[in-house]
Amino acid sequence: MQKIQSIAKNTSYFTLALIIQKVISFTYFAILARNLAPADLGQYYLAISFTTIFAIFIDLGLANVLVRETAKDRDSAGKLIGANLAIKIPLAVLTVGVITLTVRLLGYSALTADLIYLSAVCMTLDSFTLTFFSAIRGFHNLKYESLSSIVFQAIVLVCGLFALKAGLGLKWIMGSLILASLFNFFYSLFLIKFRFRLAVRPNFDFKILKPLLSLTAPFALFVIFQRLYMYLDTVMLSKFAGDHDTGLYQIAFKIVFALQFLPMAFIASVYPAFSDYWKNNREQLVITFERAMNYLIIISLPISAGVIALADKILLVFKPEYADALVPLRIAVAALFFIFLNFPVGALLNACDRQKANTRNMGLALIASIILNLILIPRYQATGAAMTVLFTNFFMFILGLSLVPKIISVRSRKIIAVFFKALAAVAAMSVLVFFVKDALNIFVVVILAGILYFIMLFLMRAIRTEDIKSVVKSFRK
Repeated sequence: MQKIQSIAKNTSYFTLALIIQKVISFTYFAILARNLAPADLGQYYLAISFTTIFAIFIDLGLANVLVRETAKDRDSAGKLIGANLAIKIPLAVLTVGVITLTVRLLGYSALTADLIYLSAVCMTLDSFTLTFFSAIRGFHNLKYESLSSIVFQAIVLVCGLFALKAGLGLKWIMGSLILASLFNFFYSLFLIKFRFRLAVRPNFDFKILKPLLSLTAPFALFVIFQRLYMYLDTVMLSKFAGDHDTGLYQIAFKIVFALQFLPMAFIASVYPAFSDYWKNNREQLVITFERAMNYLIIISLPISAGVIALADKILLVFKPEYADALVPLRIAVAALFFIFLNFPVGALLNACDRQKANTRNMGLALIASIILNLILIPRYQATGAAMTVLFTNFFMFILGLSLVPKIISVRSRKIIAVFFKALAAVAAMSVLVFFVKDALNIFVVVILAGILYFIMLFLMRAIRTEDIKSVVKSFRK
């Protein structure tokens, strides 16, 4: 019971923090899109996507291992952090060198190259911050990371707005990310050293490094595949369709990415519990997995349907030049249902020592993504990239779901029943949105649609009074 309360409390912390952070982040993105042409926006996010891909070669899946192993044995946290640093420091130097060489070989413009180099600074700082917060997650503590995520985005917003209004250009706008990354790095370092009193120095003891590298190998491949899967489409768009279509695609990408805060927050809390239950309490593992699936079904369906219905109204936030992002947005948002459910499925596989299978699934999805992007981007540009997102997330969901019965005995009928009840509620909600979206303010429409949706769920007993009380109780403390 205490573990369940810990999950609820951590989920509440992180969910609330990510809501605030995503609101700030999307507000900042909307301001950038209103003030930058699609080509400039495309350059800015190309630089971020480029270095985000290379960031995998610094972490190599070490963060997942650090969370899992710390959750199993908290006394090992200090040694694990030291081993992580011993691996990451040389990898960071090597990765920055490879980025510099690759930028020159690809012949990017001077501005794009400078943006990539600045983004590489953020990449390096964020990688070490990830190590520190991963250890803290292993202690079932998300409070400090929740606060950090809000402050990070606030720094980006304030400094970015100053650079934008002062007309300082894209490089200074990128500089706001560096300032925010510096804050996160020193804040997480301070917590590890003085709050959790863990040593922060590289540990080159081969007796620790060898088993750590052995555990990391499947996670490393998974993270490489995942990062390429998420960001390679932006790089391919830039090469095959140009900066303008890259900017259009970023509208769909940022909205879909911003809406992932709910499964991200939930799984950040549940993943350590999955690892613990796999070792100590298999019955509770089944219950927790089923709750995770039901929760994310109930949340993902109305969000996906609502954004599809209101996509034309949402695009009014941006410049008229972004009107062509309508179709890519609707297609990409349709993938949200599968994206949400891939979180608990993937977390279950990793926590239950099936990381190799999870890595294989991600590798297959990456191959499918590359092939589809090569076919669809030259023909359909940003729309083609969005179609790839939908197809490959569905493919990955089917692959992962087929492995779940081999690990735990899930009561599939209950999950399916929740799905159809939520689908019926979404149908009623969508009818309401269709009839009132042109007559009412978009925020009023969203509120009315949300109220109707949850009333329908309550009447069909997809959610109960006990569920609502549990959520309220988790936020009180």
